[in-house]
Amino acid sequence: MIEVPAPDGAAREAAQARLDGLVKPLGSLGRLEELAAWLCAAHGSVPSRPLDDVRVVVFAGDHGVTTSGVSAYPREVTAAMVRVFLAGTSGVTVLAKQLGARVRVVDIAVDAELPEVPSAVVAHKIRRGSGSIDVEDALAPGEASSAFTAGRAIADEEIDAGADLLIPGDMGIGNTTVAAALVAAVLGLPAEDVVGTGTGVDADGRARKVAVVEAALARAGTGGDPFALLTKLGSACAAATAGFLVQGAVRGVPVVLDGVFSGAAALVAREIAPGAPRWWLAGHRSTEPSQAFALKALGLDPILDLGLRLGEGSGAVQAVPVLRSAHAVLAEMSLLSDLG
Repeated sequence: MIEVPAPDGAAREAAQARLDGLVKPLGSLGRLEELAAWLCAAHGSVPSRPLDDVRVVVFAGDHGVTTSGVSAYPREVTAAMVRVFLAGTSGVTVLAKQLGARVRVVDIAVDAELPEVPSAVVAHKIRRGSGSIDVEDALAPGEASSAFTAGRAIADEEIDAGADLLIPGDMGIGNTTVAAALVAAVLGLPAEDVVGTGTGVDADGRARKVAVVEAALARAGTGGDPFALLTKLGSACAAATAGFLVQGAVRGVPVVLDGVFSGAAALVAREIAPGAPRWWLAGHRSTEPSQAFALKALGLDPILDLGLRLGEGSGAVQAVPVLRSAHAVLAEMSLLSDLG
């Protein structure tokens, strides 16, 4: 298991005391007060540091289950979307631009060669695509560990460059099927409970997803070593996301989870570093059912509920203004004692 430092409890208590003394009724700013105190504990100061440098890392990879018709889109879309991220015209890049947040895309397991993209995009590539989890393991032995290590290294790169807040994003056709399988395996849930419509498949498409997840769970089993689970039922991008989440916690940098895929990776990451969830927030509530199970298990309450299901880190990015408002309340509001 990986050791993770605890957030600063004394800073949290000091923050709460100051919140109680601001020019407002006790608790009248609701969740903003809870988030303000959480940020103070994460940063070890009252007020917390401004969230000026927000960094989104989109982990891109393909999943073999796309051959079973579990998505409304072909897997070739993943490679095309990498280029869209780089052009700055994807959903998350457009939304991040409004906040001054940076977006980085990393090809961890796209099932294509991308010779035209910058070398940094493919520097951590583990493999092309993954095995179809209903009939075979997603990864070869050792690849889950390699991808996890890559995710940790990427988090270090962003933190060393000045990140105040990390957001994991995902891009990969078929990723909601993989996420559902991971959540079901970790929590011992039936496929029917965790499978959603993903990119918008119809009833027949969802039935195919349920069948794929049922077959995957029957083949691979549930529980056990987290790296074995990632090898059997996950993907290189799930393992890399887990490493990213863990390293953010190890380095004491707050992480805002996005939707269903980062929620599934977070469940597995908790098995590797049980103290890590203390450094994570849930940015928004996804429409995918497996995310609700994952967040409940992690003890996380989403900041926003906007009916989003895009992925890419787009929902977590929308939570940043709320966090900045929580910081501002503590940093800029007057105290009742100042009224004289």
